[in-house]
Formats: sequence, C-alpha cells, structure tokens
Amino acid sequence: MSDDILRYDLMIEAALRDVVRETIEIVAQNGLPGEHHFYITFITRTPGVSIPAYLRKQYPDEMTIVLQYQFSDLKLEEDALHVTLSFNNVREKLVVPIEAITAFADPSVNFALQFQNSAAEQEKIEKTDAPVLEGSDTKEKEGKEEKRGEVISLDKFRKK
Repeated sequence: MSDDILRYDLMIEAALRDVVRETIEIVAQNGLPGEHHFYITFITRTPGVSIPAYLRKQYPDEMTIVLQYQFSDLKLEEDALHVTLSFNNVREKLVVPIEAITAFADPSVNFALQFQNSAAEQEKIEKTDAPVLEGSDTKEKEGKEEKRGEVISLDKFRKK
C-alpha cells in the first residue's frame, strides 16, 4: 500500500478553497456585511487569469487585490472570481480562477488562508502564457530580470 493514496493535504486545501468559493458567492449575492473586507493574492500567470496588460506587466507573477469599497459586478462563474475594480480611477474587469489564489484574508476578523500550488499546477502555470484583456503583448524579453509583486504582511491589518 502506497503512503500517498490518501492525500489529506490536497483534501484539506480543496475544502479550504470551497470556503473561498462560498464566501465569494455569499458576498456577490448580499454584499459585504459589517467591516468585512478581503485581501486576495493570486498568481497572475495561472491559466484563466484575465487582467489588463498594464497590470500583468506591473505584476508578472503575483498580485493582491482588495475587495472593500470600490468593487462591483462580483460573481463566481465557472470556478473563477469575476470582479470589476478601480485602478487609478479606471474600472477594469478581472477574472481570477479559484485555483490561482495563493492567499485569502479577511483582516476584520483575523481570518487568513494560505494555499500551496502542487508541482503539477506550478508546471502548468510556468508553461502557459495567460491571456490579457485588450492589451498588447507583455512578454518580457529574454535576459531581463524578473519583477516580483509586493508582499504585504497581514499582521499590520490585524486588530490588536
């Protein structure tokens, strides 16, 4: 009997992603209750991620969005989060597959989830050029140093 038949780690991660799905569905139907708001970090190169070209250029690997005040059209469709956000007073539609999410946090209640990508998912991400919204080709030239997204510590958002 193989030790890896029961992959509890993958089962737990799938269950926790269901928490994100259910949360998005509830908020899409009812709005954000009270002081709740979300920080959602995702891998921008994941197949199915759709963001404007200028954001992909600025965040070629990972991006964090905040769902708090200026968002609209939130829905969960085909296992992906769809939302319209404002960037420098320009409304942009984003599509983020649930599988692309690496972190989900609601600082109002000190709740956070961290997700790991499996080796197979990571390989698929690395081999895929994710589509962009109405933008030009944003492939980086070979030899150019890779730019990383900003890492935000969730501790600074926790109530003390």
